[in-house]
Amino acid sequence: MNIIRVFFNVPAVTGKEQDYIAEVMAIQKLSGDGAFTKRCNQWLQENFACKRSLLTTSCTHALEMSAILAQIKEGDEVIMPSFTFVSTANAFVLRGAKIVFVDIRPDTMNIDEKLIEAAITTKTKAIIPVHYAGIGCEMDEILKIASRRNLFVIEDAAQGVMAKYKGKSLGTIGQLGCYSFHESKNYTCGEGGALLINQENFIQRAEIIREKGTNRQMFFQGLVDKYTWLDIGSSYLPSELNAAYLLAQLESAEEVNRKRLGFWNLYYQGLKPLEEKGLIELPHIPEYCEHNAHIFYIKVKDIEERSRVMDSLKENGISSTFHYIPLHSSLAGKKFGTFYGEDKYTTKESERILRLPMHYSLNDKMVEYVIEKVFDLFRYR
Repeated sequence: MNIIRVFFNVPAVTGKEQDYIAEVMAIQKLSGDGAFTKRCNQWLQENFACKRSLLTTSCTHALEMSAILAQIKEGDEVIMPSFTFVSTANAFVLRGAKIVFVDIRPDTMNIDEKLIEAAITTKTKAIIPVHYAGIGCEMDEILKIASRRNLFVIEDAAQGVMAKYKGKSLGTIGQLGCYSFHESKNYTCGEGGALLINQENFIQRAEIIREKGTNRQMFFQGLVDKYTWLDIGSSYLPSELNAAYLLAQLESAEEVNRKRLGFWNLYYQGLKPLEEKGLIELPHIPEYCEHNAHIFYIKVKDIEERSRVMDSLKENGISSTFHYIPLHSSLAGKKFGTFYGEDKYTTKESERILRLPMHYSLNDKMVEYVIEKVFDLFRYR
């Protein structure tokens, strides 16, 4: 039996990364907010039509900045799905908030917009939609709820770079949006992120928070004759080395997106017969969404079947994985949050998801091999 090794993820390399890093080293300006950081911010602003982009050290830090900008404080409540990464909750817990988890939709694995309003109390301050797998939440309804209740909408678009909801880039629809450029994402610099600001009134304070609470940016712009400590903040600036690597990726964003979508569609068409026989479920893309092929997953019967499939794929050289353990079931989730209503889908659906290899370095032969091995596993059924 010929085994083809298929890694679950390989960080993308598009061609100019080493050249750009060499430029940074030659200039000897390694700290943040140099020429490459500015070029990344400019690219994000121009391509996603946000008011301001601020590159950060991670999406986690972009979320933390959002929590400060929304003035989240002790006793506030923040609504989000439990099916998400811990940073979504941690950013607001750090400000003293209580997390209110609500159930997800089984079709998209996103927060169920129909359940949000009932979870709102007089203490609710913000809604955090998480765009799972780069598939947009039902943002129109979420924005209507937020407007009626005077709540912030902060998009966790960690997985959403180059994806859209009704023609709008994910991360640009709420007041604030957060991107990730971790090595597991479509576009990477190892560790990195960005805060997208969609309302002018947040820009100045965001720049101060990002610069350790100082008006250093205003000083460099010649707006003040010296800079000083004005506000709370931290060191949220990535190095120029990270920005240089990222710029090479952003400049090739269309090519990366096209290639990933090709692999995603190959998976989808190849595995469709198994779905038609009722053996697996494939991802659902609402007609109003343009996804970015961040994740390709299948849903199997239950957690036991998932373990069997993962083990069998591993024997054939294929790395696969599950995804989040719902936050409300964790020790910290129980301490800092509560689940509102019934957990009808969050736990059940999270235990069915199996993520297949998806990255820029795949090729058609690898994808077809994975499809073949998944078919082999379900022949007995």
